[in-house]
Amino acid sequence: MSEIGNYFKGIFSGLKTLFQGMTVTGYYFRNARKEIITQQYPDNKATLRMYDRFRGIVVLKHDENNLHACTGCSACEIACPNGSIEIIAPRLEDPETGKKKKVINQFVYYYSMCTLCNLCILSCPTDAIIMDQTFEHAVYDRSLLTQILNKPGSKLDPNVKE
Repeated sequence: MSEIGNYFKGIFSGLKTLFQGMTVTGYYFRNARKEIITQQYPDNKATLRMYDRFRGIVVLKHDENNLHACTGCSACEIACPNGSIEIIAPRLEDPETGKKKKVINQFVYYYSMCTLCNLCILSCPTDAIIMDQTFEHAVYDRSLLTQILNKPGSKLDPNVKE
């Protein structure tokens, strides 16, 4: 008889926990938010606005004179846990001072390896890179996800301290 009693006790215990869970679900169902949270994408492409905290791809900021603030210090490259940033910056002699300093040749960003963790942005001492708000990056060829972030002919802003 104790086996049958334990059997029915287990059934009633299961029904009790099911009722408790359904009570919580019913509460949230009755007290749901009234505003629309879900974006009806792609129907609302024209009015879609991403939230301020959204992390898109990494972008190297350039001004209207094609100047950037990246000194080539490689802090973002070191901070990246996946190696999705590669800075190719050979040391060249500065004609004004005669000292060798890094000059960015290419700022390579591998979006296919990026986890959008934002560590590179936080580690940049000159705030040269930001996370963009774009999110449509679907491609059929993975090699298209590799980008050169510095624009052709771009140079270091002379006002940036190294």
